[in-house]
Amino acid sequence: MGRERWRTAGSALVRVLLVWAVSTLTMLVLAGILPDFRLQSDDGDSITQIGLTAAWAAGAFGLLSALVWPLLVRALLLVPALVLGLLVFFLNGSLLLIAIGLIPDGRSEVAPETAVVVAAVMSAVASATSTALAVRDDEAYRRRLYRLADRRRRRQGRSAPLRGAGSPPGLLLLQLDGVGYEVLRRACADGLMPTLAGWLEHGHRARPWRTDWSSQTGASQLGILHGSNFDVPAFRWYEKHTGEVMVCNRPTSAAELQRRAIERTGDGGLLSLDGASRGNLFSGGADQLALVLSVSARRGRANRSRSGYFAYFSDPANAVRTAVSFVAEVVREIGQSLRARIRGDRPRVSRGGLYPLIRAFATVVERDVVVAAVIGDMLAGRSAIYADLVAYDEVAHHSGPHGRDTDRVLARLDRSIALISRVAEHAPRRYRIVLLSDHGQSPGETFLGRYGLTLKDLVRAGCGLPVSRRAGRTHSGAEARAAVLAALHRPVEEGEGAHPGRGSEPVVLASGNLGLISFPGIPGRASRARIERAHPALLATLANHPGVGFLLVDGVVLGRDGAVARLDVPGEAEALLAPFGPGAAEAVRRTDAFPHVADVMVNSAYDPATGAVHAFEEQIGSHGGLGGDQGRPFLMWPAELSDPDPDLCLAPDPATGQEQELVGAEAVHVVLRRWLREADGPQVPVDPPVGGSAADPPAPAERPVEEPPPRGGNSGSLPSAAVPARDEIR
Repeated sequence: MGRERWRTAGSALVRVLLVWAVSTLTMLVLAGILPDFRLQSDDGDSITQIGLTAAWAAGAFGLLSALVWPLLVRALLLVPALVLGLLVFFLNGSLLLIAIGLIPDGRSEVAPETAVVVAAVMSAVASATSTALAVRDDEAYRRRLYRLADRRRRRQGRSAPLRGAGSPPGLLLLQLDGVGYEVLRRACADGLMPTLAGWLEHGHRARPWRTDWSSQTGASQLGILHGSNFDVPAFRWYEKHTGEVMVCNRPTSAAELQRRAIERTGDGGLLSLDGASRGNLFSGGADQLALVLSVSARRGRANRSRSGYFAYFSDPANAVRTAVSFVAEVVREIGQSLRARIRGDRPRVSRGGLYPLIRAFATVVERDVVVAAVIGDMLAGRSAIYADLVAYDEVAHHSGPHGRDTDRVLARLDRSIALISRVAEHAPRRYRIVLLSDHGQSPGETFLGRYGLTLKDLVRAGCGLPVSRRAGRTHSGAEARAAVLAALHRPVEEGEGAHPGRGSEPVVLASGNLGLISFPGIPGRASRARIERAHPALLATLANHPGVGFLLVDGVVLGRDGAVARLDVPGEAEALLAPFGPGAAEAVRRTDAFPHVADVMVNSAYDPATGAVHAFEEQIGSHGGLGGDQGRPFLMWPAELSDPDPDLCLAPDPATGQEQELVGAEAVHVVLRRWLREADGPQVPVDPPVGGSAADPPAPAERPVEEPPPRGGNSGSLPSAAVPARDEIR
C-alpha cells in the first residue's frame, strides 16, 4: 500500500512538472511573438535567466489559477452568467499581471491587453496538456475521478456505492431536444453519430413514440418528468379566469405548471429520490438542480441560474475554452446565414439581431455546462439523472431540420455523449444510459412567408377588424431564448402579451404550427354557435384557407369545404384527421377535454408527401401541433432494460409498416418509472391506482370558484469541484 502511494505521488509530481514545463515553453514562445510582452530586463539577460523568469511566471500563474480563480468566480455569482463569461478573459489576464508582478528585479513586463491573450493561451495549453497526460495514463485518470467522487460524497454525507456485479446501477436519461426518430436513424446511418450507431448495433434498442397534440418541450417534458401534462394545450395559451397568458418557457409559468402536475398526481416527480435535473424546464422532483427554468425565478442565492455555472467556470481553462468556442460559434452562424442568403435558400427566416448569440449560448455554453453537470453527477454516484441538450432544436428552428447546419450540431452532440460514456466507465457505480427526445421537427415555409399574412391578421380579417398593411412577425418560442434571458436575470416574454385586455378583440397565440384563438369577452369556453353569431365569417374563413388543416371548436372538428366531424361520434374524427397520422383524433379528443383549451384551436395544413407544415411563428423547422416528424420523437434504451408495455403503445400498422409507438409523454413516464425500479434505484413513492396508470392520475384538489371546472381528459447547484474531462467538448 505504501509503495502504491509513493508511485501515485510520483506520477502526480511528474505530471505537474510536465505541465509546468509546457507552460514555461508556451510563455517563452508568446514572449517572442508578442511585441508588448517581454521576459528579460532592459539590459538584456542570458537564455538561462530568461528561461528561469518564464518558469517563475508560469508557476506563479498556475498557482494563482488553482487557488484564487475559484474564489473569484464564487465572489462573482451575483453577476449574470453571460456577463461572467465575458469577464473570464479579463479576470484571467489580471491573474497573469499579478504573476508577472511577482517576478523579482522587474525582469518582465506585459501590456494589460496582451496579458488577456497570454493568459487565455496559457490556460488552454495547460488544460490540453493535463488532459493528454491523463488520457495516456488510464489508471491515474481513474484514481483522479474516484478521489473527486469520494471527496464530494464526504462533503454531502453520502455513502459510496460499490461498483460491481451486485451493486445497483444508476439511470442516466439524456434528452436530445427536437431530434425526431427519423433524424436519429438517418444520422446513425450516415455516420454523423457514430457513438449512437455503435450502441444500436451492440446492445441498445430504439423506438418512436407519439407526442400529444401539443408537440413541444413544455407538454412533453412535464409529462415525462412529472407524469401528467393534463391541461397543457400548447406552448402558450390564454387563461380567461386570470386574464393571463401562460408560456411554457416563462419561469413563473413553468413553476405553476409543475405545481399543477404535482397536485394532480400526488407525486413529486421521476427524480424525487436521489435525482439530478440539468438544463430542463422542470425539476422532476430532484434535489440537485442546475439551469432548471421552473426554479430560476425563485429568490435566494442557491436557486438563481448563476449557481448552475459555478463548477464549470471555476476552472479557468474551461471558461476560456467555452468563451473561445462561443465566439467561434457566433462567427459560424453568421457565415452560414450569409451563405444561405447568397445561395437564395428557401424557405428562410431572419437570423440576424441577437440570434447568433442565442444560438452560441445553446450550442456551446449550455451544452458544456450541462455535460459538465452530468459528469459531476455520475462521479457523485447519483441514482437518477435527467439532462436536456437543446442545441439541435435551436439550430433546426432557423436552419431547418435537415442540412449541413444541423448535421454539424448532431455530430457535436454525439461527441458529447461519447465523452459522458467514457467518464461513466470510471464512475463509482455502473450507469444505464437512456437517450430520448421530447418531440421532432417538421420543415416548411412559415405561414407568413407563404401567404403574406400572420394568423392574427387572418383572424382579424375574419372578424371584420382592421388589419395592419404591414404584416408583423411572431416571435419564436424556442427554449434557448428563455435560458439566455434567465442567465441574464431578465424575465422571459414579459410584456409580450402576458396580460391582454379583456375587451372584445380576440387573443391570437402561436405554438409552432398550432394556433390558439380566445375571446376574452365571452365567459367560459365559447360554443360554435356563439362564435358564429358574434363573427359569422370567422370559422369559414379559417377552415377554407389553404394554409389551415383543421379547426377544433367545442368538440367539433372543422375541415375544408364544409367538412365537419363530431368528436363524440366514433369514427368521424378519425376519418377527417387521418392525413395527420395515427392517433391524431385521440390526441385532439384529449385536448378538447382540457379546462384551458382555446375557443378555437387551429392546426396548419400538412403535406404528407413532403412532411411540410406552416408554422405560425418565425420558424422553418417547427413543432407544436400535428403533422410530420414533429410528433415522432424517439426512445433509445439498453437491451438489459425491459421493452415498453404494449398496452401503452399504438398497434403497428401492417399497411404502412409503421413501428409500434408509445402514446403520449405520460406513457413515457410510466416506462421510465419502471426502469428505475428495475435498476433497484429510487422508488417513485406513488404507484398508479389499480387498473390504471400514470396516464390516469388521481383527481385534482378542489379548484377555486373563479376557475372553470375540468371537462375531463386522459384518465441547486452543480458539485463544487471542477469537473475533469479527458477530451475537450468541441
